[in-house]
Amino acid sequence: MAWNEPGGNNNDPWKNKGGKDQGPPDLDEVFKNLMNKFGKFGGGKGGSSSNGKGFGGIGLSVVAAILVAVWVLSGFYTIREAERGVVLRFGEFSHFVEPGLRWKPTFIDKVVPVDVQTVRSMASSGSMLTEDENVVRVEMEVQYRILEPYKYQFAVTIPEESLSQAFDSAIRYVVGHSKMDDVLTSGREVARQSVRDELQGIIESYDMGIAIVDMNFKDARPPEEVKAAFDDAIAAQEDEQRFINEADAYAREIEPRARGQVNRMAQEAQAYKEQVTLEAQGEIARFEELLPQYKAAPDVTRSRIYIETMQEVYSSTSKILVDTKGSGNMLYLPLDKILERQGTTTSPSTNRSTLEGLRNQDGGVSTENSTVTSRSNSRTGRN
Repeated sequence: MAWNEPGGNNNDPWKNKGGKDQGPPDLDEVFKNLMNKFGKFGGGKGGSSSNGKGFGGIGLSVVAAILVAVWVLSGFYTIREAERGVVLRFGEFSHFVEPGLRWKPTFIDKVVPVDVQTVRSMASSGSMLTEDENVVRVEMEVQYRILEPYKYQFAVTIPEESLSQAFDSAIRYVVGHSKMDDVLTSGREVARQSVRDELQGIIESYDMGIAIVDMNFKDARPPEEVKAAFDDAIAAQEDEQRFINEADAYAREIEPRARGQVNRMAQEAQAYKEQVTLEAQGEIARFEELLPQYKAAPDVTRSRIYIETMQEVYSSTSKILVDTKGSGNMLYLPLDKILERQGTTTSPSTNRSTLEGLRNQDGGVSTENSTVTSRSNSRTGRN
């Protein structure tokens, strides 16, 4: 039965056995009794308020010491070799810290480690309109490194996103001011360098604290709808360049040979000129020497000149025709056949001796090319 049911039930828990109403317990007294009990465990004699006050002071000191130790230990941190630490004191930039084991006052300083040695990369691609109103798909990659950690963290809101947008803008600007053939073929290196310069100018204006390490032109191709036709055009350009290279190689091979032939012909002409000039000068000198002798003895000189001339003419032929005086017959002497039978060879001395023997006769001597009629009474006149 409940203590407060009607019928005279007197089981109220707040009343003592004597029937007096004692009310609910006092919380201050309960807490005081609890502290006294703790005081006994702390070495007090129990029951006194002074022991409770002593335990409270020691407990607070212990708690404070623990909190201080935790605060001190929580301030140790490590900056790796490739990083630099940006220290913010109450949210404001204070200084940088070098790699190693460091300490900071917790809740006062905040350290943001930034990797300044790793080379990072970022790719960008898309379909773009060229200057000659053609569409090409370009893929490029930029490699960069952080130079100033504070600027990289706080100069812009999101540095990676800002760099990506600047990279896209630089690519589209360069491709938009270039022709499709230049971007796809011979002008790729120029486009790559132009994109790098344009991006460098943008990030310098942003003051992002990064530096461009390299720029890679990964791919550039036309749309798939015109890829086959463009491949044919590229093949034709390659054939044209190959033919040009072959022609240049042929020219480099032929030109030195032709120049050598020209030099040889020029030298031969010069040698022939000098030869003819010297021979003419020699003939002039010889005739100048003969002139006094001719004036002194014209007949003898003419005869000697005639004999020397005939010797020179007949020394180059082996056929002799003899026209005897008073006869209508002409004798043909095949000296080469005669000499072959005799086992000897024709020589100029043999021809000269034969001519001298025949010349003593009154008659004519003829070769294949000319016939000379000799008469004793008219020999000098003919010369």
